[in-house]
Amino acid sequence: MIAGQAPGSRTHAKGIPFDDPSGDRLRDWLGVERDTFYDSAAFAIVPMAFCFPGSGKSGDLPPPPICANLWRDALLSRMQNLQLTIIVGQYAAAWHFSGGKETLTNRVLRWRETLPKSVTLPHPSPRNRMWLTRNPWFERDLIPQLQARVVAVLKAGGRVSNP
Repeated sequence: MIAGQAPGSRTHAKGIPFDDPSGDRLRDWLGVERDTFYDSAAFAIVPMAFCFPGSGKSGDLPPPPICANLWRDALLSRMQNLQLTIIVGQYAAAWHFSGGKETLTNRVLRWRETLPKSVTLPHPSPRNRMWLTRNPWFERDLIPQLQARVVAVLKAGGRVSNP
């Protein structure tokens, strides 16, 4: 499952999540092709809100908490066969970790504690280039382990013939 934040204005208009440069980067991080990513039997894409929350001073507004509070627990309880939860961005991380004061960077740094069940990623937005530059361990250490886990899950589900 991709636990995302909320759609941006373009995604909201198109109705296709991660159909933009952020999605290209996310698919690269996961090591999957577009067809596999959008195969609902392979990936569930579940944002914190299903509508564009609007724009603020420094980008999109956060997803309104009421959205996830109304339906997320009920939806997740029906997903009995989840093998990996990929938590994308600070708002999704805050919900999955019950708020808290931990920074997103610290949550991402703890990937060894959460894999193989889950992993927290920064948002793959091109705006996060500086974060990626400041944290070279992310792509050097975490991404190969994440890709190996994604391959293992897809293979176990019959979605990949060769790793």
